[in-house]
Amino acid sequence: MKQTQEPAYRVLTGPEGLLPPAAAIMGIHLPEDGEGLVEGRIVPEEKAMEAAAIAMLTRKNPTLFPGPLMLWGWNEHTIEKSAPFFEVAREIPGVRIIPMPDYRPIYPKIDPEAVINPCHPNLTIWHNKIEACVFIGVHCHFANITLKMIRAGTNCYTIALCAEAGHEDAMASVPQFTAEKLKNFAETLKRVKKNGIKPLYEGQGIIPSGWAQIAGLTGVEAVKPEEEMVEAGFAHDLEKGLDENEE
Repeated sequence: MKQTQEPAYRVLTGPEGLLPPAAAIMGIHLPEDGEGLVEGRIVPEEKAMEAAAIAMLTRKNPTLFPGPLMLWGWNEHTIEKSAPFFEVAREIPGVRIIPMPDYRPIYPKIDPEAVINPCHPNLTIWHNKIEACVFIGVHCHFANITLKMIRAGTNCYTIALCAEAGHEDAMASVPQFTAEKLKNFAETLKRVKKNGIKPLYEGQGIIPSGWAQIAGLTGVEAVKPEEEMVEAGFAHDLEKGLDENEE
């Protein structure tokens, strides 16, 4: 559906507050194939990929979040995306890969260096100080929840590379994201670097978590220390709400 008038609302990095509005309610429309979204504005697909590439190269602790549709290789479409996914990772210096293997809430503790969960994605973002991330292979309804929560409480620039219609609650999104478009994204990363965008980090490849690096250097078994696990929940006490039964 084409936008006839540009909405005033912008989908920007947060924190936006406890209950940010759904971008769709604020007049943000989904792009069509060949288009993308950048901060709530429909742009050519190439421009959306460029914005996503620049964010991943220049913001702190860039992270890729592959979801179940990407991880489990349950059909040919998902399997063919795995190779270009790692091509993208190789073009982002200092990138981490933290999967979203499951949608069920993780209680009472989550390992924020090992997984991200749609019920409390802010814990992984906060712990790793992530300022730019890509979601790919996450079912749309869970991606929408996750993107809103991240916008509510963090300053992370979210990018949604969606196999379906795209995500208006991300700062940048491209719909109908095939394996071919994933290869194009890797080429976009190469191009923006060649055109003068200097990556925040040097080198190439995927950065393991600190505890995993130490384990590799010392030769001990790579097991996440219990004391580095993060309790699921909020960063502050919740305010007492209204009691409907109170007289």
